[in-house]
Parts: sequence; structure tokens; C-alpha cells
Amino acid sequence: MLEENALNIYTDGSSYQHPRSGGMGILYIYVDDLGNETKIEYPVSGYKGATNNQMELNACIVALKNIPEFEIGTRYKKIVIFTDSQYVVKNHTTALYSWQKMKWLKSSGAPVLNAELWKELNKQILKCKKHIEIRKVKGHSKDANNKTVDKLAKFSAKNAFNKPLSIKIIRRKITTEKTVVGCVGMNGQRIIIRIIESEYLKEQRIDRYRYEVMSKSSIYFGMADFLCTKEQLKAGHIYSVRFNKNNNNPSVIKVFKEILNII
Repeated sequence: MLEENALNIYTDGSSYQHPRSGGMGILYIYVDDLGNETKIEYPVSGYKGATNNQMELNACIVALKNIPEFEIGTRYKKIVIFTDSQYVVKNHTTALYSWQKMKWLKSSGAPVLNAELWKELNKQILKCKKHIEIRKVKGHSKDANNKTVDKLAKFSAKNAFNKPLSIKIIRRKITTEKTVVGCVGMNGQRIIIRIIESEYLKEQRIDRYRYEVMSKSSIYFGMADFLCTKEQLKAGHIYSVRFNKNNNNPSVIKVFKEILNII
């Protein structure tokens, strides 16, 4: 339901895998004194290499940043953002009141992903100096406004002219299993892994890696998962390592050696 005494904003994020690109959809809606609705679509270019969660977040950021452009922000004391992203709805208050104080680390010690975007969203929320509410709307519903931003987001993703929001080094997987977060148990085991993807998390000063298990004797052989560590590993290289014992913050605690060939 739209609020007559608030600036209503519908946002959406979208992403494609081949090649990886992401886009955003933004729609401003306000109701005048006569009860008439005014809708303003805000088309934006997408980003190369972006994930869906990054675009859901960035759509909120861009929407708040550009309110002054339409000279409609001063009319209202309240802003309501409608999004179908559970990721944004579930975490935005935690990002504002907890994660920032904990230097973008979760209680488990694991780094908060997309910390730079969460940090920027916090900045824009505080900068608005208005009451901002973020509400969940059902994705792919009969809501006409949600359908509008969904189309805008997909068009944006197909026109990804902006540079990636984060730099990743990626190599082709060798194993056939799909990457599943949390599929590899952290039991303090020594194991052989191959790095598929590396990304430096600037806010936490730590590297995040996607890897595949190469130890044929392991019950996790062929599986692909993520971990974070301060150990320096390279994409496409194979290592004998020891995992920690924290499934909520998977990490490499020791690198024994790099393996040049696996027969």
C-alpha cells in the first residue's frame, strides 16, 4: 500500500550470469493533495560483474541519492522504500546499528559481504534526515509497480556500462559440482583445494576465496564453497591447507605447500 504522506520508492535488482552483469530498477511515486499519483521512472546503467544482492543494495543507494534531483524530497518527512529483496529488508537495520560498530564483522568473526555498499546505504539514510522505512514486497507479484522496476532492472543489466563494484580474479572450475555456500564442513582437517576465485574485501582487509576440493579421499571431494583468510592464495593454484573449526566463519589457518600437479 502506498502512503499518501510519504515519498514512495520502488526498487529492484537484477543480474545475468553469461556474462555476469547486474542492473537496477527505481520508481518514485508520490500522491498530491488531490489524491493523484505521480510516477517517475529513473533509468540507470548496470554494472559489469555485479551480483543480484549488490544491485538490490545499490538500487536503494541510488534512489536515495537522487531524490533532490526531482525536488520532491522536501515535501515529505517520511520515505518508504519497497523492495522484494529479503537480503535488504532483513539486514538494513543490523547494518546501521551493529555491523558498522563491529567494523563490518559478524558476531562469528566472518566478514560482512558488500560492506562498502552497506556503508554507503547507511550514509545516505542518515544524510536524508527523514524517517526511512524499508518494506518487503512479494517478488514477481501482481503489484504493477514491482513489475515496472523489475523490467527496469533487467533492461539496466543488459546495458551494463559501469565498471564492476568489486574486483574478482576468476578461473574455470575443474570439478563438476555447483558452488554451494556451507557445503564443506570446517573440521580442522588438512585438505587439498584449488582456488577458483579471489576477491579482496577492502573494509575488513581480508581475502575471500571460492575453492573446489581436490582431495580424492575427502568426503567433500569435488565440492565448491567459499572461505575467507589472510593467507595469500592465487586463483588457479592448488594448495595443501588446514581448515579451521568454525562453520560460521570458514577459513584457512595454515598453508602447508603449493601443489604443482595432481595425478
